[in-house]
Amino acid sequence: MTEIVLIRHGETAWNRERRMQGQTDTPLSEIGRAQAEALGQRMARHPKSFSAIYSSDLSRAYDTAAAIARLTGHEIRRDSALRERTFGILEGLTYAEMVQKYPEEHARFSQRDPDYAVPGGESPRQFYERGLACINAIADAHPGECVVVVTHGMVLDTLHRAAHKLPLIEKREAPLFNASLNTFRRNGGTWIEVAWGDIQHLTDAGITYFDWRAS
Repeated sequence: MTEIVLIRHGETAWNRERRMQGQTDTPLSEIGRAQAEALGQRMARHPKSFSAIYSSDLSRAYDTAAAIARLTGHEIRRDSALRERTFGILEGLTYAEMVQKYPEEHARFSQRDPDYAVPGGESPRQFYERGLACINAIADAHPGECVVVVTHGMVLDTLHRAAHKLPLIEKREAPLFNASLNTFRRNGGTWIEVAWGDIQHLTDAGITYFDWRAS
């Protein structure tokens, strides 16, 4: 049974401003850097010895992974397939700006059609298949081991959906916290969610969860 500790990157300024990030390469904020350092301290004391650290190649994820690697000595394995979903023309915009600038596209986007992609973006199904294939490939490469994967919110959503058999069209109620630990195990071909949204290490650094749909 392979265990994956899936970690969302630390906070960015765009998280705080509730802007759609996608694959725009935004850096960690001051709070995000503090969260990453707290995360590194937590993972250095992780009860299970993990064999590898994988990271999205976007800087907010890689810099979060680096805070862990500095204390554990692991080499970070970058993989562009761990990037956030591409949101095309909606990237960089707040919810209000999306509605104002691209009302038709945003309306279709909000319907959660698994096969609709905004111009320049990925559909939910395209992204789900990309993210799940990448996580499965990592698990295949580490049978029976524990592996840390630092990535983005929608990749967490992907594995959560796989574990709970949640259809792409349905809304996910589980929150996505920056710098959180989310633990999954794969038994055969089945993913099991062991822990979600563990943020006990962030008491001093600050806890952030921002819904981009908020005003």
